[in-house]
Amino acid sequence: MKRNGMICMLCMCIVMLAGCSGTNNQQSDRTETNGAGEKEIKQTAEIFAMNTIMNLTVYGEEASQLLKEARALIQTYEDRFSVNVETSDVAKLNRAGGQPVQVSEETYDLIQKSMAISEQTGGIFDISIYPLVRAWGFTEEEYRIPSEEERQQIAGIVDYRKIKLAEDHTVIMPEKMQIDLGGIAKGYVSDKLMELFRDQGAEAAVVSLGGNVQTYGEKPDGTPFTVGITNPDDGESMLGTIEVGQTAVITSGSYQRYFERDGVRYHHIMDKKTGAPAESDLTSVTVLCEHGEMADSIATAMFVMGKDRAIAFDREHHDISCILIDKSGGIWTSEGIQLKLIKS
Repeated sequence: MKRNGMICMLCMCIVMLAGCSGTNNQQSDRTETNGAGEKEIKQTAEIFAMNTIMNLTVYGEEASQLLKEARALIQTYEDRFSVNVETSDVAKLNRAGGQPVQVSEETYDLIQKSMAISEQTGGIFDISIYPLVRAWGFTEEEYRIPSEEERQQIAGIVDYRKIKLAEDHTVIMPEKMQIDLGGIAKGYVSDKLMELFRDQGAEAAVVSLGGNVQTYGEKPDGTPFTVGITNPDDGESMLGTIEVGQTAVITSGSYQRYFERDGVRYHHIMDKKTGAPAESDLTSVTVLCEHGEMADSIATAMFVMGKDRAIAFDREHHDISCILIDKSGGIWTSEGIQLKLIKS
């Protein structure tokens, strides 16, 4: 059973409270001593990639080398997944005009995972929604409001079911279809980083990829990592915190990317049925899950679903937990979520 907790008046997003620091594309090293006088290696890096700031913290004697490998891994995935990199697999698919394209194993895997989550969410999560996001100007921050006719025309070609996965990592899409893996890629990358850290013997690690947080292990003192919940009204003050084990904590909300016209706010989370920003009664959805790509994509889908459907989805899927914030300011949490509010 999962329980409901209407407990505050503010929305939320995720920031990391793991002590990450540094400057863009710089890595800082630090050696710490615990209470017993034993040395503990903690190293951090801040990177700009995939159009966002990424903070990585690794604990262990090989932390410096692992951060170097993590940088290379992130760059590899950006080169394959980004819609803005001309030579990426996604860019090649988007200009293929209906012709088959052979992609990397990772791109094929991520498209396959995306389609599985589309099935799980009844098609609400759909990587082929990219033309709608672009039509509203979110890809290049040249914002506009498309006409109803244009929106419906574009919405008519959004359908993940028309993507064909063939042998030898070959993908075939309809002539006018274009995809964007941005709603799942950072979660996928955080999973791969956790695999790297675990397989190479890191004692613990925590990453924040543009606010998408994922953790491995525990801090050297044996305590769990703490993830902070930020008030999106100002994007700076802290609403509360949660302690997490090895998990991904990812938020999707209407406050994260938006523009305003004539006093109306238009956010970036599209509803493919209307061809417009989703008219959800939620303002924020945070999903906690073992796998980053699932947390990333499910958070977006649950926002579009709205509160009642999102709660029902949560109760049907025991491999996720969530925190839902509605427009009235109430918070609904899955059973076991211990949100510690910070007094203002």
